[in-house]
Amino acid sequence: MSESGRQQALQAVNSLVANGGTNIAEGLRKGAKIMEDRHESNPVASIILLSDGQDTYTVNSNAGSQNYQLLLPLSICPDEASGFKIPVHAFGFGADHDDASLMHSISEISGGTFSFIETESVIQDAFAQCIAGSYRNRILSNQRIGTIDVGDLYADEERDFLLSVNVPSETSRNETSLLKVTSVYNDPLTKESVSLEAKEVRIERTDLARREDVSIEVDRQHNRIRAAEAMAQARTAAENRDLAGAVSILENVRKALSTTVSAKSRDRLCVSLDADLKEMQERMASRHVYEASGRAYILSGLSSHSWQRATARGDSMDGSSLVQAYQTPSMVEMVTHSQATLLATPSAQSYYSAIVVVASQPKPR
Repeated sequence: MSESGRQQALQAVNSLVANGGTNIAEGLRKGAKIMEDRHESNPVASIILLSDGQDTYTVNSNAGSQNYQLLLPLSICPDEASGFKIPVHAFGFGADHDDASLMHSISEISGGTFSFIETESVIQDAFAQCIAGSYRNRILSNQRIGTIDVGDLYADEERDFLLSVNVPSETSRNETSLLKVTSVYNDPLTKESVSLEAKEVRIERTDLARREDVSIEVDRQHNRIRAAEAMAQARTAAENRDLAGAVSILENVRKALSTTVSAKSRDRLCVSLDADLKEMQERMASRHVYEASGRAYILSGLSSHSWQRATARGDSMDGSSLVQAYQTPSMVEMVTHSQATLLATPSAQSYYSAIVVVASQPKPR
């Protein structure tokens, strides 16, 4: 963006005024219209949605079940033919932002992520990380061919998938061809579809059973999926006002994870999962705490571990934080640059100085 473009963007933002309502649907429609009318089309593009409240124009907050897809224009919603179109990365701002479920649903439907920003000081870092659910998949009727829609990948990002397959009985061969894996992607530069050569997975057949070491890579992904499922179950229990049951679900999965190979080897993802689960337990200490920040925190964690993509949670964007499991080098670089820029401004220096002064005062006994 040119300097004049930056100034125009700043003027547009500074001219915005609040009139007492929140029209998320209209904001998304305007964002989608801008994406559609672009003169220069970036093949990897997304919309960032920041809100601290419920939609007061489209969704009836008094209704029992909500159809949050009504908030998304058709150009954003995915379809069977083309998969995800324009992912929306949603940011729920403030410890008391009204509807974490709405924001999480918007991101999940569109193929984006949901971040929970508890304090103003991490907004810029959360955005810096962002710009640097489960995946849509289907198995054909013959049960022999399946596809997974990965969506867009940012620089240096990786995705891991677990497949459960039935190994056929075989006595006449030394090896069995188990499956073949191939991938198709759109090159962002040439905009052409590229198909990679299929890789075949074969297993050796032996007369005698032998003990194999557990793969850390496989164990790590088992733990990720197990933790994400527990988070979803705990959230359901909490929404049904069973906080004790929700905490118990999280505690049980923490104990189960602690006995795994990856946990004993201090695998970073497993350590991150445990830190996340522990934080969620603490944010379910009471109904008030859960309503204030627990719901948003657990939804953000679900988004992160389901999509294997870094999200902002709570009030920390520290790259060394245990909950920042999926940060890529590009994300770390952007967050570091953001923090350096923030600290260079006089207002930020005063802000951090105030924190240091307050923290250094002796606590009353």
